[in-house]
Amino acid sequence: MIHIVGGGLAGCECAYQLAKQGNSVMLWEMRPDKTTPAHRTGQLAELVCSNSLRSDDPHHAAGLLKRELECFDSLIIAAARGAAVPAGSALAVDREQFAAAVTTALEASPQIEICRQEATEIPDGDVVVATGPLTSQAMSQRLGEVLGEESLYFYDSIAPIVDGSSLDLSQLFWASRYGKGDEDYLNAALDKEIYLRFHHAILQAEVLPLHDFESHLFFEGCLPIEELARRGVDTLRFGPMKPVGLKGPDGRRPYAVVQLRRESLARDHFNLVGFQTRMKWPEQKRVLRSLPGFELAEFVRLGQVHRNTFVNAPLHLDQFYRVRQEPRIRLIGQITGVEGYLESAATGLAAALYLAREIQGRQLEPFPATTALGALARHLTKSQARHFQPANINYGLFVELATPVAKRHRRAAFVDRARQDLGAWAQRNSVAMEKIRCRTSSAAISST
Repeated sequence: MIHIVGGGLAGCECAYQLAKQGNSVMLWEMRPDKTTPAHRTGQLAELVCSNSLRSDDPHHAAGLLKRELECFDSLIIAAARGAAVPAGSALAVDREQFAAAVTTALEASPQIEICRQEATEIPDGDVVVATGPLTSQAMSQRLGEVLGEESLYFYDSIAPIVDGSSLDLSQLFWASRYGKGDEDYLNAALDKEIYLRFHHAILQAEVLPLHDFESHLFFEGCLPIEELARRGVDTLRFGPMKPVGLKGPDGRRPYAVVQLRRESLARDHFNLVGFQTRMKWPEQKRVLRSLPGFELAEFVRLGQVHRNTFVNAPLHLDQFYRVRQEPRIRLIGQITGVEGYLESAATGLAAALYLAREIQGRQLEPFPATTALGALARHLTKSQARHFQPANINYGLFVELATPVAKRHRRAAFVDRARQDLGAWAQRNSVAMEKIRCRTSSAAISST
């Protein structure tokens, strides 16, 4: 019996992959009996921060990673595509449909037993810890005992979700940046005067306090809007409120824009894209209702800040996600120092493939660092431990191209190399791959 602790995206993908190869799995999930500051349901694979799995462009690093996962029959990507909502070139999902699909699939597997209670100790035998950034205190202590040091931590924040029926749609418009996809995003255009008032309101808003020594611990890729606003008057306008690639109803580009992404196909709930915040809840309502069309806005969920934990992976993990001090234990998901739902699922898939082969007595070969799956492990194991920080998949994590390529062709070159090297890896290791046609271009990830 293989124990997987944590029913998030990483744990669910890992359980699915192991069960598919005939392994018996015990999946531990403490919700709904014990919950976290961010979760709301007892469903497996519940999304809390955002409903987006990032770009689906096959030449984007995130798009490449999706296609690599699909080559190995990823449960998470299949469920995401089945629950997709329009989001331009991104893959965004209806949270409830997505979690329900994953939960149903795992509950139906005869190889998987789901234990709905907190694991306060690390089980014996082969264990995969996928407790995520909101790891319980008890499990954090157990990991600290194994690793010999306290886990690192940083603060993360969640964006508000607004009830679409409470918005004044006459002041908003539908569009996607650069016309990618259909008119998938709802947009609030701001002129310079409104933007400056909004920026000032953010700076004046009360926020939840942090200790002085903790103020630098926000992850750069998910900074609260008030932290961005303090960096300069135009920081928001060149960040989450950038108007580039959009034209308002008058045909001109707005001075700044607030984009809203659908949370469901019914268009009833919208996520404020990039609007993570630690403003106090009354202040969030006051500040956000100053936006055009938001005067009577009602919020399904307000933003919040929470502490996320991750280990110093270069010190503690090998390239197969095993803990160096105790190799029977594997860590996957955001606790390893990957950032994002997509990346978390990828570590779960990779660790499952490695563990299944180890149980079968087969030789282990890591994914090449020229692939997205391999580049993630390279970041976790080859980065400088002293400066290690969480990261999303990006081409900066890959092995550099062997020969110089013009900038406009670099992404295609990375994708072509990854396709070839992943196919060769699968052939060498006798791992079956599915041929996945890219959904937005003629490129493909396939076995050779």
